Amino acid sequence: MPRHYVIFNPASGRGRGLKRIETYRRLLEEQLDDVTFGVTAGPGDERDLAETAIAEGYDVIVAVGGDGTWSNVADRILASGRADVALGILPNGTGNDFGRNLGYDPAKAEHAVATLAAGHHRTVDVGRVETLSASEHVPDRLEPRHFLNLIGFGFDIAVIDAAAGARFLSGELLYKITALQQLFRFPGIQAEVRSAGGAARSGEHLMITVSNGRYFGGGFPIAPEATVDDGVLHVCRIKDAPPFTRLKLFNLAERGRHVTSDFVEILNESAFTLTFPEPPRFEMDGDVRQAAEATIEVRLLPGALKVVGTGSAYIDT
Repeated sequence: MPRHYVIFNPASGRGRGLKRIETYRRLLEEQLDDVTFGVTAGPGDERDLAETAIAEGYDVIVAVGGDGTWSNVADRILASGRADVALGILPNGTGNDFGRNLGYDPAKAEHAVATLAAGHHRTVDVGRVETLSASEHVPDRLEPRHFLNLIGFGFDIAVIDAAAGARFLSGELLYKITALQQLFRFPGIQAEVRSAGGAARSGEHLMITVSNGRYFGGGFPIAPEATVDDGVLHVCRIKDAPPFTRLKLFNLAERGRHVTSDFVEILNESAFTLTFPEPPRFEMDGDVRQAAEATIEVRLLPGALKVVGTGSAYIDT
């Protein structure tokens, strides 16, 4: 039977991750034969726990948290070069967007553990930012990084910053309220996007995302045609616009219909170069990072990671 090492991040979901730990622990002990638990004590601890578990021969490293926790653990599995080690995930964060691609219901712990315990493996693509960057939690650790779901520039960062200071809100409602505020406040960004195939676009942008998966922001289908195993990255360029046009785009994006607007362009390619006036802050799977250079190199690693999950996406109803 596969050996599972489960990493809990009590700080995920703005601290609400702590409430589900005992529920998940009970369900996991009921449904898995060989399971060991570890708990993070500070930002980035899941990286060290994952490296230890890999070295000790565990078959599945399960990250309990949100996109940031999952991303940190996945990065360590990929860095180890161990293709036989699988990533397992359990939703316990704010957005939980990558899990939606793998059939995980972010609202139901029982459903999530049953999906994990079924043990169906599939291989997924991952993205890699070759340009050195550092998490704002650990600013002295400059490194290239793998990502599971998405990197985002511009409006995306403004929403995360605003959400960090919000109180009494959580989950999708938190993203939506803070995003609506920033539609009328964010000044826009200047950037050039160049694909590996040579296509180049430049100008003022509201937001640029580079997606591996379909969703971001707690369920917005920002790249409606994307799947985590389609062999390409999907850039969504949203050009800057007046506040009420931004509001219309926001409403369309909830249903994935923003791609019909003249202000939006989707580019599909295996690699991209993004150039900014200065080294940008950007989101990587929900974690804010600071780039060391003004030019960001991003590429896809097809089928690079083995994960536990179903072949169909979970759609909120």
